[in-house]
Amino acid sequence: MTKCLTVEVGPTDVQGETRIRRSVLSAKRLMSSPDDDIKTLYDVVNHSVKVRPNLNAIGYRKVVKIVEEEKEITKIVGGEEVKEKKTWKFFKIANWLLVAHGAFTQSITIVTAYDTLGEDGLLHSMNEAEVASAYTNADLLNTIKNVAGKCPTLKKVIYDGEAKPADVIALQEAHPHLELITLEELKQLGVDNPVEPTPPAAKDYCCIMYTSGSTGNPKGVLLTHGNLVAAIGGVNKMLTKYVHEGDVLLAYLPLAHVLEFLVENVCLFWGVTLGYGTVRTLTDASVRECQGDIKELRPTLMTGVPAVWETIRKGVLAQVNQGSPLVQKIFHAALNAKAWCLDRKLGALTGIFDTVVFNKVKQQTGGRLRFALSGGAPISQETQRFLSTALCPILQGYGMTESCGMCAILTPEVFNYNRVGSPVPCTEVKLVDVPDAGYFSTDLPRPRGEVCIRGPSITAGYFKNPEETSATLTADRWLKTGDIGEWHPDGTISIIDRKKNLVKLSHGEYIALEKLESVYKSTAYCNNICVYADSMQSKPVALVVASEPRILELAKAKGIASKDFAVLCQDKVIVKAVLDACLATAKRAGLKPAEMLQGVYLESEEWTAQGGLLTAAQKLKRKEINQAYVSHIKALYA
Repeated sequence: MTKCLTVEVGPTDVQGETRIRRSVLSAKRLMSSPDDDIKTLYDVVNHSVKVRPNLNAIGYRKVVKIVEEEKEITKIVGGEEVKEKKTWKFFKIANWLLVAHGAFTQSITIVTAYDTLGEDGLLHSMNEAEVASAYTNADLLNTIKNVAGKCPTLKKVIYDGEAKPADVIALQEAHPHLELITLEELKQLGVDNPVEPTPPAAKDYCCIMYTSGSTGNPKGVLLTHGNLVAAIGGVNKMLTKYVHEGDVLLAYLPLAHVLEFLVENVCLFWGVTLGYGTVRTLTDASVRECQGDIKELRPTLMTGVPAVWETIRKGVLAQVNQGSPLVQKIFHAALNAKAWCLDRKLGALTGIFDTVVFNKVKQQTGGRLRFALSGGAPISQETQRFLSTALCPILQGYGMTESCGMCAILTPEVFNYNRVGSPVPCTEVKLVDVPDAGYFSTDLPRPRGEVCIRGPSITAGYFKNPEETSATLTADRWLKTGDIGEWHPDGTISIIDRKKNLVKLSHGEYIALEKLESVYKSTAYCNNICVYADSMQSKPVALVVASEPRILELAKAKGIASKDFAVLCQDKVIVKAVLDACLATAKRAGLKPAEMLQGVYLESEEWTAQGGLLTAAQKLKRKEINQAYVSHIKALYA
């Protein structure tokens, strides 16, 4: 008999929704803290200092040299080839967590915002929160200069890193009233003028976290210290038995992303060492004259968004495809055989596959990775299965900013595909009918509906935004997530759709855009993908950010002489081959006829947050993408 990870509580006769479910670990009372003496994030650090004072907490790499490599790209503009040179610059604020916890010692609420919100979004968050001080990176001083004059409450700017003298002078001349100091100067001020801590209370706001939404102004999610501590308590209750002394986590997502903020604070509680890297220096391919962050740090634990896992999978496959036909055949045979064993809980029989084949793959991540957690968006089954077999178990988590980043976690003992796990012990969950889309709590064999969550880790609402608060939170404090879920008999849940991304096609059938993207994105030729559906049409189409190495390989295989990536992306033979590959992926995933792509457009240039087509969390800005490619979308339906 299947062991159930949840228990039902509450009323039994509420129409239009399932009974409330809680984790079996918190059947009688939801978790509100990982320890009796921890009420705030200030307490989290103090607790670890007392319990494990000699463990390494945080480490980072210094950039000793920047190797610039210009690359000429070709774009098709108005039917004409246009060549331009592109230079990208990436950075990370390594001291972000230090500054945040420094603020918490004085009960200061922090306001988090991505620079990729754009100047308008950044200014909105600064003005709405009436910020007095701003902490940023030296490379963003010019952005501060552009918005400071429109933020009357701003008095002080603290920056980290080496600033260009011209940027400092320009900021001071434009805004002479601003006090501009470096992080090192701020530290020295603290040394010279020590003050006693003014600890916060659980009810005090820890942060106002501005979400990088795709429409309208960013919304400031109110999170108290109690909210975050409850989330830490829930995650700790579920995962602490899998954490070992000496564990190391590779931290590289922006800390303004709630998942990273939560995970790093959980690690501070556990005593797990945090090693800071960046998305652009993770692998050997993206650095020069040294190893990438993963190989250098050799982490035992890792979190990531699906885009990172897709990149790693395709990188492994690219290396395999460089081998002889025999090597490729051995790899895929081992992959299928080990996956077969794992699916049947025969893990004891898989050692030979690791010894002969997969240990080489594991070395690409340092050789010590035991578990990885994927969150932020759905991960395709093909990618999750591939990496869980070749590398380590890729677990799934589910949450959003409003829930402190975590509502459910897929733990190793119930590992499965297309599931986000069971409720974290600080939350309770119910599913509510969505009649228009045909999802009901009475559906058999599995109840379905909109996921609603409640508990001590859930936000009280949005800062100075009562309309959005009342639209998202019910009177009895249920958070309406907008996600469509279904319960499984073992108490785990799957996220199968998103209310706002459901599109009704011309024949009346609904399709879920995010679900399709998670499937099609695993196609080897796709670095990123945005699926578009017109309610007047019978099938969707897709905008695909193509993988240059795979497209070049494809062109060679097809006997196409050109090696110009942008030109190849317009080649009809290449486009058809990519479409065929996408459809093959869809068939393997069991997609319905209405979910099969009618056509694809290949884009040669990466979508980025800097370019305005992705959020800082690497999610699609669907509206902006659709507007940017409107002519191409029309052509696909022509």
